[in-house]
Amino acid sequence: MRAAAEIRARIDTTKPHSARFWNYFVGGKDNYEVDRQIGDQIKGIFPELEDVARTSRHFLQRAVHHLAGELGMRQFLDIGTGLPTANNTHEVAQRVAPEARIVYVDNDPLVLTHARALLTSTEEGRTDYLDADLHRPEAVLEAARATLDLDQPVALMILNTLGHVTEYDEARSLITRLLAGLPSGSHLAICDSTATSPGMIAAAEAYNASGAVPYHVRSAEELTGYFDGLEVLEPGVVPVTRWRPEPGSNGDPRIDAYGGIGRKP
Repeated sequence: MRAAAEIRARIDTTKPHSARFWNYFVGGKDNYEVDRQIGDQIKGIFPELEDVARTSRHFLQRAVHHLAGELGMRQFLDIGTGLPTANNTHEVAQRVAPEARIVYVDNDPLVLTHARALLTSTEEGRTDYLDADLHRPEAVLEAARATLDLDQPVALMILNTLGHVTEYDEARSLITRLLAGLPSGSHLAICDSTATSPGMIAAAEAYNASGAVPYHVRSAEELTGYFDGLEVLEPGVVPVTRWRPEPGSNGDPRIDAYGGIGRKP
């Protein structure tokens, strides 16, 4: 783990940051005034973004539970980790399968300062954290080998992260390169905010004008395109509230975030 002073020197508190901004929207405390200011501005434009943040987090929990439970996945590579909250990937996976191994990947220095909270594990399993960049997929995979057996299926999680890749074709290329290093039977789980309402589009424009690293909301069809060449699991790439909702949930489709899981043949 890098020295604390070096990590703090990388934290810019003059501009909003996506991990801190999202943390504010899910009710966390790991954010700064600049994040809260743009957060409050966007709440005035599109208050439904709080629902997007909350339901996207619930999608993570259901997706991991399904992957570890029904699909028997025992290895997880979670890229774009964000700040730890309750029910992180390793907690959900290891409740189902204590022997599960999880590698988190992020390049945000604030996330790095909280990484120890992500490194807890059952005795049977293991978790690790990589200070690495999605834009260098081969390097990510090579570093992940220290914890994961990449000759065995891996669940690749990229949640609320691909919107930060400016070009859509580049985002698809990064997915292709990551999956190329994983064997048949691996799974890809994706969730991202979508340009499915004028409110979400306006919120994204306000966020991008704040000086933060831009986040590009894309169409539902573009998100579906991330799964080309994979066997998409039922119910497909759908609003996150409609993806295998918990019993008693109404599965409200009016949410500007889509998610899904695909299997590598």
